[in-house]
Amino acid sequence: MEGIEHRTITVNGINMHVAEKGQGPVILFVHGFPELWYTWRHQIVALASLGYRAVAPDLRGYGETDAPCSIASYTYFDIVGDLIALIDAIAGEDEKVFVVGHDWGAVISWNLCLFRPDRVKALVNLSVAFNPRNPNRKPYETLRALYGDDYYVVRFQEPGEIEAEFAEIGAATVVKEFYTYRSPKPLLLPKGKAFGHPKDAQIALPDWMSEEDINYYASKFEKTGFTGGINYYRNIDRNWELTAPWTGAQVKVPVKFMVGDQDLVYNSYGTKDYIHKGGFKRDVPFLEDVVVLEGVGHFINEEKADEVNKLIYDFFSNF
Repeated sequence: MEGIEHRTITVNGINMHVAEKGQGPVILFVHGFPELWYTWRHQIVALASLGYRAVAPDLRGYGETDAPCSIASYTYFDIVGDLIALIDAIAGEDEKVFVVGHDWGAVISWNLCLFRPDRVKALVNLSVAFNPRNPNRKPYETLRALYGDDYYVVRFQEPGEIEAEFAEIGAATVVKEFYTYRSPKPLLLPKGKAFGHPKDAQIALPDWMSEEDINYYASKFEKTGFTGGINYYRNIDRNWELTAPWTGAQVKVPVKFMVGDQDLVYNSYGTKDYIHKGGFKRDVPFLEDVVVLEGVGHFINEEKADEVNKLIYDFFSNF
């Protein structure tokens, strides 16, 4: 997109691709799955025009950033470590930045704020609320018991299995399937049937997503495959083990949270009660606002870009 600069920054031995635009206070945008820096294209242009320096990396395992082979290289600590090194490189050591996260990027951003609140001025997270560590339940078995063996997180666990199914479907179709999933119900990927549609089925795109957008995503995933992004899911139990010292810890930075009411994450077991009945505010004491956008699905920052841009700007302009 016009005016967006691209460069490679080496962080912790990883060559990280970074897109950026603008001058001023830094906003670090952290993407999810199956996303890239490109997920934030609307936010980069808008916030840069409003006096910010918008910075959006491809996280490790994605796009033009290096993808280590080991599954164990994709824990919270690895990804947060990359982001701290990136903040050092773009803003300076000991400087604070604004952070915006979506999906897995929101999960990573919660942990960034949990581990290093000294580096974050304020956080806007989209789609995924803070998930406090439960010392009595490992995440994988909990999810499997709740949603069954076809649940996408469960299907992602066996190395190479879902990648082979995705390769058969093709990267463009896989990206379309994720971006057009509108049901608030859990995403199920039955073995051998993947998304349940014939390979040659026509998938209608929403008005906020173009074939050009799909082609950009597909071109990157065709080159790298989906393994890097899927490896984040393969570390859910390892992350649970590693974060034992943070059991009961609070996220102590100013936070605004946004979610669509049709988002499958918002409609997952217990989430609405946690967000609206006091648990969220207990664990994130500086939570200043929760915005639920009606009729909006999971990819909120692309579906309602103008509205999300305004909400981000209005919040960060207070600091």
